[in-house]
Amino acid sequence: MSGDGEIVRLEGVHVRHRTRGGGMFNPERVHALTGADLTIRAGETVGVVGESGCGKSTLAKVLVGLQEPTEGRLFFRGQDVWRMSGSQRRHQMGAGVGMVFQDPASSLNRRMPIRQVLRDPLDVHGRGTSRQREARVRELMDLVGLPASVADVLPSQLSGGQRQRVSIARALALDPDLVIADEPTSALDVSVRAQILNLLLDLKQRLGLAMVFVSHDIQTVRRVSDRIVTMYLGRIVEQTPAAAMPTGARHPYTRALFSAAPGLLSPIEPIPLIGPVPSATRPPSGCPFRTRCWRADDSCADEMPPVQRDGRAPASGDRPSPTPHEFRCHHPLPVGLDDAELAASAREATSDRPQLEEPA
Repeated sequence: MSGDGEIVRLEGVHVRHRTRGGGMFNPERVHALTGADLTIRAGETVGVVGESGCGKSTLAKVLVGLQEPTEGRLFFRGQDVWRMSGSQRRHQMGAGVGMVFQDPASSLNRRMPIRQVLRDPLDVHGRGTSRQREARVRELMDLVGLPASVADVLPSQLSGGQRQRVSIARALALDPDLVIADEPTSALDVSVRAQILNLLLDLKQRLGLAMVFVSHDIQTVRRVSDRIVTMYLGRIVEQTPAAAMPTGARHPYTRALFSAAPGLLSPIEPIPLIGPVPSATRPPSGCPFRTRCWRADDSCADEMPPVQRDGRAPASGDRPSPTPHEFRCHHPLPVGLDDAELAASAREATSDRPQLEEPA
């Protein structure tokens, strides 16, 4: 593993998908991920938040090695993943990174009994003898709280919560250093979401895992994470220590996003966002959030804001802290303002200002 406990690192990663629009000679492309730089270190939990379509799931697929970047590089334990041979990549990423998908009903083989679902990664990677693999299956079931009686049943015979426990056990089968959980509770009933979340947190502590937790549930992400990554239109616009949220966030979008998910006991006034949501096939110039930001001006259209750290541009040779605070904004928010003040400021700034137009 690399220095500072680094497990996975993204450097300037872009993912673009071709669409059917634009014609044969000038096809349109969806900018699913743009210029992503991210490091995941041993033992930390990184939450990823943003609106639907912002690139969260694409980021998760890149981190686990399921999506090859169009540009940029992915490093796992210091090795460039997409310069490995196919067999080496499957061995390194398959054993070192586990993934829990959003919908356990579709991510599990419906024709395999649970015993075989859990044994399959062990068979593929040739771990141990047949007897040792069977013992590992029993160990995994016990680890996630599944009774021995479900070993020979099919996934369709289990509840949603039980199926997700199977998915978690499968992700842990090869003792990975990193687990990617992509919306792991969104397909479950409210009554079992807390159980699955608590299971993930317990396993993280017991096994010393690093975890990337992708979710729409803003408050849950804040509670379980060490660091929160905010994404907008395929870009990482802020990385904030979770302990500093929400008033320590500097990017206007991060504050607006968290203000839209109030707690039941302490109602929060949402910060209004006025303006067009840009298209992922035709992203705006400069800052992608400028068409909806109450602090935007002409400079925001000229260039993408550079990365700043802790309120200043990082000096050459600066070493990142274990939980860095980085953001991209020409007009970052001051620390400590509450949502009521920001909401009032946003309403005042946009009341008589013409909306910035979406690019043609």
